[in-house]
Amino acid sequence: MDTSSKENIQLFCKSSMQTVGRSSFKTEYSSSKEKQRCCGKLKVFLGALSFVYFAKALAEGYLKSTITQIERRFDIPSSMVGVIDGSFEIGNLLVIMFVSYFGAKLHRPKIIGTGCLIMGVGTMLIAMPQFFMQQYRYEKYSPFSNSTLSLSPCLLESDSQLPLSVIEKSQSKRNDGCVQTVAIIGPIFGFLLGSLCAKLYVDIGFVNLDHVTITPKDPQWVGAWWLGYLIAGIVSLLAALPFWCLPKSLPRPRSREDSNSSSEKSKFIMDDHTEYQTPLGEKSKIMEMARDFLPSLKNLFGNPLYLLYLCASTVQFNSLFGMVTYKPKYIEQQYGQSSSKANFVIGLINIPAVAFGIFSGGIVMKKFRINVYGAAKLYLGSSVLGYLLFLSLFALGCENSDVAGLTVSYQGTKPVSYHERALFSDCNSRCKCSETKWEPVCGENGITYASACLAGCQTSTSSGKTLIFYNCTCVGIAASKSGNSSGMVGRCQKDNGCPKMFLYFLVISVITSYTLSLGGIPGYILLLRCIKPQFKSFALGIYTLAIRVLAGIPAPVYFGILIDTSCLKWGFKRCGRRGSCRLYDSNAFRHIYLGLTVMLGTVSIFLSIAVLFTLKKNCVSKHRSFRTKTEGTMVSTRIRKENCTTSDHLLQPNYWPGKETQL
Repeated sequence: MDTSSKENIQLFCKSSMQTVGRSSFKTEYSSSKEKQRCCGKLKVFLGALSFVYFAKALAEGYLKSTITQIERRFDIPSSMVGVIDGSFEIGNLLVIMFVSYFGAKLHRPKIIGTGCLIMGVGTMLIAMPQFFMQQYRYEKYSPFSNSTLSLSPCLLESDSQLPLSVIEKSQSKRNDGCVQTVAIIGPIFGFLLGSLCAKLYVDIGFVNLDHVTITPKDPQWVGAWWLGYLIAGIVSLLAALPFWCLPKSLPRPRSREDSNSSSEKSKFIMDDHTEYQTPLGEKSKIMEMARDFLPSLKNLFGNPLYLLYLCASTVQFNSLFGMVTYKPKYIEQQYGQSSSKANFVIGLINIPAVAFGIFSGGIVMKKFRINVYGAAKLYLGSSVLGYLLFLSLFALGCENSDVAGLTVSYQGTKPVSYHERALFSDCNSRCKCSETKWEPVCGENGITYASACLAGCQTSTSSGKTLIFYNCTCVGIAASKSGNSSGMVGRCQKDNGCPKMFLYFLVISVITSYTLSLGGIPGYILLLRCIKPQFKSFALGIYTLAIRVLAGIPAPVYFGILIDTSCLKWGFKRCGRRGSCRLYDSNAFRHIYLGLTVMLGTVSIFLSIAVLFTLKKNCVSKHRSFRTKTEGTMVSTRIRKENCTTSDHLLQPNYWPGKETQL
């Protein structure tokens, strides 16, 4: 902020302390001018803070959308992707508790601006591996021309020749709820940005896209995952700029200094100049503030209501973080959708439902003037109903794709048990194929084969980027409607009922997201009102820290570890180590993903019930205490009145002790 602005604020602050001896016209003019300046700066602060929330949510939403892209690009399992996702929160651990405590006493805008700069640089650093690694390699039989060309996959590998490795580089109310609702818009754009980048080849700008022989529907496709991180980083850097122009605190307008009608949010944003200042107006020393840190922490954790709510929220966010992190992957594996489409439907359908639910919760709280106990009941009710609806998703899954040797036999007549899984059969025994390769081919019989070699294909023809295999012995032995023994590159589509199941899944998912988020604002109000005003900033910091440490970091990791147990076909790196999973057991994946989410949600519901009972107990206790105090006050008032009457009687001039006796 420039010097003139500082002088204006100082002049305004001095004028607000003037005595009543001035004329009413000057007082009204000064008060009106002060109010305009305060409101203007408050709007700027809220607007800048909303943009920061948007930038942060944009980066987090985009990270969730790139999970499968990163998994394929670096050939790593889901558990490792979970570690990467969880590490996004680790930076907060070092500073968030101290920032929340000291930030309320230091220059808040500059602290926020510094955090935005760090966040922007860190987000851009995530994209750096793309510029230091080799270009993405995928295994593919290459179509050499647009004319018909005969290839023999089976004979190529029978001569101990490896498939051609094609190295591609493609060109490649303006109240509580305003800031929270804006923060929800960030993930919408994050997932939509992820959907767009997933359609662009990973090495876009570095190679000729005409040489790329795979499409976004191919299981080996990797999108431009790194591009969105650069965009999100730039947005975060831009979000930091306004905070370097804001004052340390906003002076409270004179007309509202003693008003109790101002909202809890405005009281929280505006500094009360009587707090955190020494009697002489000197700045608080860091050591003096640090001395009060541990007692404040002890005071917070000594509040049973705050502690129970913290535990309930932590368990629930474990459920939600794990669910959201692997939702794109679940849609891809369960319903056979592309990564781009999965991110698109989440960004365009699910997250707006969450935003609408949060906004609706705020409207309900305000319109019906719900108290803290009512907020707790609304928070609990939304959780119970949301997880009950979530249970219906167990029935909306698709069966496993028919993959020869993994989910069905090569004859296509029966499912394959775990001990019978084998990619080799009599129909491909002479081809000497590699079982580590995953180059799926869809046969005319509707069965997917791990590679053209394992399908026993003898010849192939290509036209442009389309590659068709013929005389596939393994395809011929299975029942085929057309009687043909050919196949095309790529996995076969799921069964005919799967698209309908996917539609039902989207509908239930939207309703569930709305229901669960309906309790967001009531829960936030419950958090703010269960603690003393002087501990609000610190309590919110501890709350955020607990959510990130105990939910944001571990949930993606153990969700990923359990999801990996449902893998049917692992890929292998060139060094021979295990890479990412190529094919999941759909039924096992569904039961693990949904079951873990519901289990954690159930635990959080029981903890929320404990919060409700504790709150009710406190309310009854306070009511009894109030009644006791009121009755005591009434008795003392009556005694005082009697004493006053007696005193008045004694003070009468015609009265003397023993008068009634003598009369």
